[in-house]
Amino acid sequence: MNTASSAPTTRRAMCAACLRPQQTCICRWVTALPNQVEVLILQHPMEVSNAKGSARLLHLSLTNSRMEVGETFDPQQLQTLLSPERRSVLLYPDTEDASLGLAVPQPFDAAWLEEPLRLVVLDGTWRKSRKMLYLNPLLQALPRMPLRDTPPSHYLIRKAHLPDQLSTLEATVYALAQMENDINKFDPLIAAFDGFVAQQASYIRST
Repeated sequence: MNTASSAPTTRRAMCAACLRPQQTCICRWVTALPNQVEVLILQHPMEVSNAKGSARLLHLSLTNSRMEVGETFDPQQLQTLLSPERRSVLLYPDTEDASLGLAVPQPFDAAWLEEPLRLVVLDGTWRKSRKMLYLNPLLQALPRMPLRDTPPSHYLIRKAHLPDQLSTLEATVYALAQMENDINKFDPLIAAFDGFVAQQASYIRST
């Protein structure tokens, strides 16, 4: 008799909030902050179980945020998420991407800052986020909110392909600070992110 195959499988206890094993729970870094600009995070499926990902911490910390997982979204579902009660703006470079055959996007208009806004964030690698944009025409049609003159990234646990690339959390926080005209409002979340990065780095060193 093969006793090894009949032995029960031990499953790690998971945190119901951050969806990580309790041993690596990140809830201690959650920093509740009220955001006037609504945030919709569209997370690529491959990011869900990525221990280095920052989107879950971002979502748990922003009181006015929503997270949906997918690569290609049903157009009707996506249209509902982009409800007209707020003007939706995509956090993405505002340059034409000839390799995807996409038209030049509508630029962000500072006059919109007087309106109720929704910031749409794509959580994935640069390659995956480009694919999400390509596969979802409704996202292509959104005006874009680019980031410029941002501080260096604190995201030391994940390799960036370009010097100015930021984590999902950092990019969203800097965009919100600009859109809400409060450069210091989200500093506590950046400080918490530093703690999260240090925690993940310690796990990497110990493996």
